[in-house]
Amino acid sequence: MRTLTDNLDVYGQGLWNTLVMFLSAGALSLVLGTLVAGLRVSPVPVMRTFGWLYVNLIRNTPLTLVFFFFAFGVPKLAPEGSPPPSYLALAIGALTVYTATYVCEAIRSGINTVPLGQAEAARAIGLSFTDTLRLVIMPQAVRSVIPPMMSVFIALLKNTTIAAGFSVLDLGAVRAYMSERGEDAIFTLLWVALIFVVIVLGLTALQHSLERKWRIVR
Repeated sequence: MRTLTDNLDVYGQGLWNTLVMFLSAGALSLVLGTLVAGLRVSPVPVMRTFGWLYVNLIRNTPLTLVFFFFAFGVPKLAPEGSPPPSYLALAIGALTVYTATYVCEAIRSGINTVPLGQAEAARAIGLSFTDTLRLVIMPQAVRSVIPPMMSVFIALLKNTTIAAGFSVLDLGAVRAYMSERGEDAIFTLLWVALIFVVIVLGLTALQHSLERKWRIVR
């Protein structure tokens, strides 16, 4: 217990940055992944091809390489004289781009569970593809993707630890900071693991709550 109470500043900052990365990248990847999923099922071949290329290129690239690109490539793309983005913002960008591919595939799998007749009926009454997707398909698809989507977000939470290798003080970097203070690495990592377990249990409880709620709606 002393390891935690004597170093609340490090654990607090690490937890804060981890939650900022998780919540920000989670929200942004949900938006981006939904848009890409729309491209994947679009009737326009060019859009489908773009969505397929994005998902397969990014998803088959190691996340560490995506971090390297954001850490060393993105700052060079900024206009000359502008302040460089923070490492935390770059980490959020890398996590968003990477996680969006898994969000896309989870949503696309949900879209495929909706009977084709639903889309045909919507088009028959004059709805456009966008309106059909937004008003008919997505509301039904979202209910079936809660378990895989929560698995994606749990994986995102764990992936935030990679940011520790790119100068971000998150929970993954706590051990390095604590070793400089002479703290025992085993106890340090046990507290980090416990924090992750508590957050994951919270996400699991949220998943079960949403599943029960929408099962009643059906």
